[in-house]
Amino acid sequence: MITSNPFAELAAVIPPAVMQTYVVLMVILVAGGVILDMLHKKNAKYFFENAKKAQQSAKRSVGSGEKIGLMVKTVGKEVLTAGEFANSQRRYSHLLMMYGFIVFVVVSAILIFGRTEAAPFLSLLWHLGALSLAAGGYWFWFAIRVDVSSEGYPWYRVSRGDIFILSLLATSTFALLWSFTQGTAIGWLFFALFIAGSTTLFGTVYWSKFAHMFFKPAAAYQKRITRADGSAENLPTITRDDPEQQQRHSLELLRNAPMDMGLGIKREAPNHY
Repeated sequence: MITSNPFAELAAVIPPAVMQTYVVLMVILVAGGVILDMLHKKNAKYFFENAKKAQQSAKRSVGSGEKIGLMVKTVGKEVLTAGEFANSQRRYSHLLMMYGFIVFVVVSAILIFGRTEAAPFLSLLWHLGALSLAAGGYWFWFAIRVDVSSEGYPWYRVSRGDIFILSLLATSTFALLWSFTQGTAIGWLFFALFIAGSTTLFGTVYWSKFAHMFFKPAAAYQKRITRADGSAENLPTITRDDPEQQQRHSLELLRNAPMDMGLGIKREAPNHY
């Protein structure tokens, strides 16, 4: 069953042109949501102004070769492996969701536009992508969320900020249920819920964390550039051996403090709710 293309059977009822139009509309919604988010939060304006300010306080020039190296490191750590997450569970959950989402969306487009009825490998990838997305999402929802794991709130407490993860879970879960029950009455119900979940996911980019994924790599790369050129975003550098760097600290009491001051709040898990 997981090697059969669910969209091939659906094409007998819904014309492929309608499914393709829906995919194009979702792409437009994502693009529009990201643009509106940039205009409202002024992310791009802040990013370029901050980069310009950093250049003015740079201690050295970063060559093109070094910039390419920093870009490769950014892609390798912050993008491909989510190395910025200190919590290993959060990192693995994120990777399951990220790669599951990419595989699920890309293969969905291939199956819909390519009309590859006899493509068992692609169909298998589609199901595995949805399963990976659901596994990472439910892991995050029930066990990793800060308000659940550290603040003691019940898992079913929902706020506006949960729209992204909930629509992801709805899309992947109902996609799998629709595929497994296709051709039955309840299968159509799951298909309707699958479409509702995906429409919510791609149609609420402006109000969710979806747009964040487009700015995160750029911000991580810019941070590496500021460390390389010495501007350090006008913050103290990693070493306080230099008297000039010591004086840059915003808190006077910490200007002469050692870099390693122990585990601090990381000494134990924050479960004191």
